[in-house]
Amino acid sequence: MSGENTSAEDERRVWDVVVVGAGPAGASAAYAAAVAGRRVLVLEKAELPRYKTCGGGIIGPSRDALPPGFELPFRDRVHAVTFSHNGRFTRTRRSRQTLFGLINRAEFDQRLVEHAQKAGAELRTGVTVQRVEQHGSAVPDRRTVAVVLQGGETVLAHAVVGADGSASRIGAHVGVKLDQVDLGLEAEIPVPDTVAEDWKGRVLIDWGPLPGSYGWVFPKGDTLTVGVISARGEGAATKRYLEDFVARLGLAGFEPSVSSGHLTRCRAEDSPLSRGRVLVCGDAAGLLEPWTREGISFALRSGRLAGEWAVRIAEAHDAVDTRRQALNYAFAIKAGLGVEMSVGKRLLAAFERRPGVFHAGITGFRPAWKAFRDITTGATTLGEMVRSRPLVQRALAALDRGRTVPEVQGAQEEQGEQPERPEQPGQGDTVSP
Repeated sequence: MSGENTSAEDERRVWDVVVVGAGPAGASAAYAAAVAGRRVLVLEKAELPRYKTCGGGIIGPSRDALPPGFELPFRDRVHAVTFSHNGRFTRTRRSRQTLFGLINRAEFDQRLVEHAQKAGAELRTGVTVQRVEQHGSAVPDRRTVAVVLQGGETVLAHAVVGADGSASRIGAHVGVKLDQVDLGLEAEIPVPDTVAEDWKGRVLIDWGPLPGSYGWVFPKGDTLTVGVISARGEGAATKRYLEDFVARLGLAGFEPSVSSGHLTRCRAEDSPLSRGRVLVCGDAAGLLEPWTREGISFALRSGRLAGEWAVRIAEAHDAVDTRRQALNYAFAIKAGLGVEMSVGKRLLAAFERRPGVFHAGITGFRPAWKAFRDITTGATTLGEMVRSRPLVQRALAALDRGRTVPEVQGAQEEQGEQPERPEQPGQGDTVSP
């Protein structure tokens, strides 16, 4: 699905904003810049739609960051989560309220791009960006960036947004530094109606055998998305975890339609988010939640901010104003997503030490389940929760010190708060074996 502009036309004009990558971050950036009335071009190396390794969970913060009028192509809506600890101590939490929705990334990404096109953005697919240049013979003036494509063609822009994924060439230009790299393995498994019905409306999260690892089952109609993730460097062990996980679920007899792998990369705290007139967002910037490695909401939110600030950078007439706008973009990212990443890193460190504490807490400690539910439904964010809820602050501090759930519960009772007691059927959330 390509735009109507020929390469010759692209070389004659200077775009206000060129976005590299048509995933959720890139599409969000393109929409934000286009809806502001700017000339926007999106460059994507693949042909759309294309498969992406991703669980496809759309939590509240993702939903809230979508463009107005966007209709989510849900394959299922989740009302129950089954938790297990390496296949044991299985318990299910249920909610009358939808916790989150499940989508296929190919369909979701395609719709996001179409939304950006309706706002005025143009799209070119099947083009690979080799590099960007902000100085030299290819750059006509200081307000322009040259985007050099494979084959030598050059596209000019007043601002560039890098949204080209976790192996980003634009990120390399900006100098993105990484603090955490993980390996995710995933299989799309078609299943019979009887199996699909058993999973309808329910996901499984399994805290895995490797430090910081977990697995998931996300139902999408007649297909189950089954995956695991753990630190890079544990490739063979991660593969065994997925194989054991699939066998334990009774799904080994079904042939996957797709088997894939993907590296997720989290930015270092001091990693840059811009260089000159070039911004990065989403996976290209290493923006995702370190514990769960949830990236869609980070892509949508950072993409929108990048698009908004790319417009300001495109309008900047000198290096001083360009730098000011780039710093404002970095501040907006760090004040929101950066806070969430900081909390996520603390949670991951505690989870790596004591996964059993997390399992016991979320399945038997009402505030922990409520926190999970509030984040997935969009009632709050991880950062806002830590800022505004004293109990969460105390629990996180306790986990930092390696304390156990009973000790956290004791601290809760000291503050006059009531620990969770068994609920009667029909009263809000329930716990079932």
